[in-house]
Amino acid sequence: MGFHGLDELDLRLVHALQLDGRAPLKHIAEVLGVSDQTVARRYHRLRGFGAMRVLGLPAAARFGHIEWLLRVRCTPDTASSVAGALARRDDTSWVSLTAGGTEIVCLVRAPHRADGASLLLQKLPRTPRVVDISAHYLLHTFFGGPTGWHGRTRALTDEQVELLRPRLPEPPPKGVRVQMREGDSDLFAVLASDGRTGHADLATATGWSESTVRRRLEYLREMRALFFDVEIDSALLGYEAEIMLWLTVPPADLVSVAEELAQHPEVGFTAATSGQSNLVAIAVFRDIDAFYDYMSTRIGALKTVNHVETAPVLQSVKRAGSLFPTRSPLFPSR
Repeated sequence: MGFHGLDELDLRLVHALQLDGRAPLKHIAEVLGVSDQTVARRYHRLRGFGAMRVLGLPAAARFGHIEWLLRVRCTPDTASSVAGALARRDDTSWVSLTAGGTEIVCLVRAPHRADGASLLLQKLPRTPRVVDISAHYLLHTFFGGPTGWHGRTRALTDEQVELLRPRLPEPPPKGVRVQMREGDSDLFAVLASDGRTGHADLATATGWSESTVRRRLEYLREMRALFFDVEIDSALLGYEAEIMLWLTVPPADLVSVAEELAQHPEVGFTAATSGQSNLVAIAVFRDIDAFYDYMSTRIGALKTVNHVETAPVLQSVKRAGSLFPTRSPLFPSR
């Protein structure tokens, strides 16, 4: 039997996992008012068909790492191969084809500031068909990543959300760093493939005891050095257009505009960047009409925005941490 989309229970399960990617399925079942077996069956069905999976990912800033958004413009016949080369690297995520299939955008993580420039140049295959490269340092993330995306499903009631939200202490100050320890790389490698991997398998991968795995996970989560995300094609949630927005805003208005964007339910990521465009956002829409309405009303109301460049995402080659070949139904790549 094939996969035919998400029903209401699937959406509630997805929403629950967006709140806490490692919540026990038994607890989710109790909150949703269904049997343990039903929730387990739904979860394994979604994951088995590749429709959804939970990823455990590091928060780069907590480890003193930096992140860049790389924009690579290519000739149309080369874009797919360049995107594939970038996607196969361990230190890239969110590799996507945009702008008619002639531009690749990806997120690159670098361990040290001094290594940033040389690291970026090593990412690309040597080809004269790459016509332009620009690198934008992520100065500050206002929304996205560990903060989640409040508008993705809205399938649960407020009471259910409160019951499923993880109980974590207040986060440490932003300047507090977490030191990588032996075994962390193996831990994150497994969690990047399946954020719900059990303690026994994580112990095997790291060489730690299960109790050590449990304590390390708790510590990393409390320090906000580890977060869990749900990797899912936005089309399954009813969003058929994914758009990148590059905005130019006067520095004095950067924070206010970014915070306003972060409140828009369409927006899943907002960050200040270096470069000519100093604010980037990623948003999803039900259809092109919804995107037009958003641009003409919500963005149009931001009077201090000097310039906006938009680029539809045609194909996601890699999402959070793995190859993820999906195409936008409204913008099929050629």
